[in-house]
Amino acid sequence: QVQLVESGGGSVQAGGSLRLSCAASGYRRCMGWFRQTPGKEREGVAQIEGGDSTIYVDSVKGRFAISRDNVKDLVYLQMNSLKPEDTAMYYCAGRSGVCAALWSGSYTSWGQGPQVTVSS
Repeated sequence: QVQLVESGGGSVQAGGSLRLSCAASGYRRCMGWFRQTPGKEREGVAQIEGGDSTIYVDSVKGRFAISRDNVKDLVYLQMNSLKPEDTAMYYCAGRSGVCAALWSGSYTSWGQGPQVTVSS
């Protein structure tokens, strides 16, 4: 089981930017970022397969960008033009096979989740 450790969460005002990082203990072909707020289901935000095949949930398209460094086993989520509704715990996730739907049930490895808080 690969270990995932996130960093980079914090508080920012609306319109600001944050970058989340995820360090993996091994390579996973499909990596994703999810977020969750209390009382709600975990929502897929973005995923990346290999080096450049990406998908995003509609609410973050044009504002967030997922990328990875396959040499260092790092995955990033650059978040720009942040909105209060982006406030959540953000989780890095991985699976060894090809990417499936952006759905938490398709992932087998999870990080601990940094908090991202966006104030208006």
